[in-house]
Amino acid sequence: MAQSGKTVEQFLTALNNEDMTAARALLADDFKFVGVLGSRDGADVYIADMGRMKMKYTIHKVFEEDDDVCVLCDYIMGDKTVFGCSWYQLKEGKISSLRVVFDPRPLL
Repeated sequence: MAQSGKTVEQFLTALNNEDMTAARALLADDFKFVGVLGSRDGADVYIADMGRMKMKYTIHKVFEEDDDVCVLCDYIMGDKTVFGCSWYQLKEGKISSLRVVFDPRPLL
């Protein structure tokens, strides 16, 4: 696995361990998140939300091409588990954007 994929795996491991400092260090300051239920602008805003949510990830498959990384995974939110896809884009070794797709119906 190339460096971009390793960076994303380090990020997800940090989130799973609730190590928000380590997770934040892997994000660009102007990080952008777009998801099914909303979007966030800025790494600090995103990390604050993730710290409150305490979401966990089970990685099934990682695809990587240059600075694009796609992760097929389970998102575990409390007692709900939803399968989805995360598309990470990196710039200068940091995660600059994340777009997430999943069926939100089990959460609503």
